[in-house]
Amino acid sequence: MNYSEMKEIYKNYLLTERNLSLDTIYAYISDINQLLSFTVSNRITETSIDDYFVKLNKSQFLDSSINRKMSSIRAFFQFLYEENYISDNPAKNINTPHILRKLPDVLTQNEILKILDECDLNTMKGKRDRAMIEVAYGSGLRVSELINIKLSDIDFEESLIRIYGKGKKERIVPIGQFGISYTKIYTNDVRHNLKNFLNSDILFLNMNGNPITRMGFWKILKSYTLKAGIKKHVSPHTLRHSFATHLLEGGADLRSVQEMLGHSSITTTEIYTHVDREYLKETLKLYLPRG
Repeated sequence: MNYSEMKEIYKNYLLTERNLSLDTIYAYISDINQLLSFTVSNRITETSIDDYFVKLNKSQFLDSSINRKMSSIRAFFQFLYEENYISDNPAKNINTPHILRKLPDVLTQNEILKILDECDLNTMKGKRDRAMIEVAYGSGLRVSELINIKLSDIDFEESLIRIYGKGKKERIVPIGQFGISYTKIYTNDVRHNLKNFLNSDILFLNMNGNPITRMGFWKILKSYTLKAGIKKHVSPHTLRHSFATHLLEGGADLRSVQEMLGHSSITTTEIYTHVDREYLKETLKLYLPRG
């Protein structure tokens, strides 16, 4: 796989999982393209990256612009490495603040229900979509984890799913009663009626019997969000973010949320406490007159 193909995969990731705007994505991809243009060979090394930034430091670029380019390149190669597209990360020693992380909008539980209610359970597509959204939200999955679930990964009796996350790390996560119920409906009423369904062990298939892609699920979720009249920018990552936020609002401890999300570090999970604090502030204003 060449860098052009990997850039396309990364663009879809930034859009569907990191919830970034098209303008921001364009800026990051432009930064990556500038590095690729600077490098004569097709192989990016730690030395070539160092040479590139030596050149930038001698130019008229502002420090803030150089820092953004560093962050863009660092995040790109970190993604490729974690997703096993490259065996070594040539940008691992770039020392710059991480600025790509952007907290997406959080859906309220009522907004989640509105989206789910738009799935037409009289149709095969509606039954499948309801199951997908229930599982994505109810188990806090990354879109890449959702679309790669296999039938053999689900324990219907114990309401558990085996998930393979970043770096192929395995974890077992619970599925809520609605996720289990609608997944059973989908597998019994829909999946075995799709053509080519025997060719794959992947759980969620499109109407042609092929595995659903990241972009495919993003489009599905976007259509129901629009039908529900929700104005927020909603992506698959918004469901995961809402799952974590709702757990914290309900009193779950941070370590439990960390385990369910599959974060290797508690500091990654702590980003959700910022949203939880904002929720508490709004609750205080709403219910305490002198708050």
